[in-house]
Amino acid sequence: MMQNNRLLLIISLTAILLMIPLIAMQFTEDVNWTLFDFTVAGILLFGTGILCELAIRKIKKPQYRFAALLIIMTVLLLIWVELAVGIF
Repeated sequence: MMQNNRLLLIISLTAILLMIPLIAMQFTEDVNWTLFDFTVAGILLFGTGILCELAIRKIKKPQYRFAALLIIMTVLLLIWVELAVGIF
């Protein structure tokens, strides 16, 4: 039951985060996402959530768990920034 709650939380947070640009698009032309943008963002956010959940469950040592979560979040940030503005 706990696994379903966490999965539901990951799905809900992904949807809520994707609502931010969707709502912003209604009020400004500065935000102009396509279906492809929402799909990629959804995959990145959901995938990151699942990877974090996996790390939390499988890695027992707190130091290793923290390092794994930091790496996962850093990779998400680097991919997001690259897709947004192309830093590489």
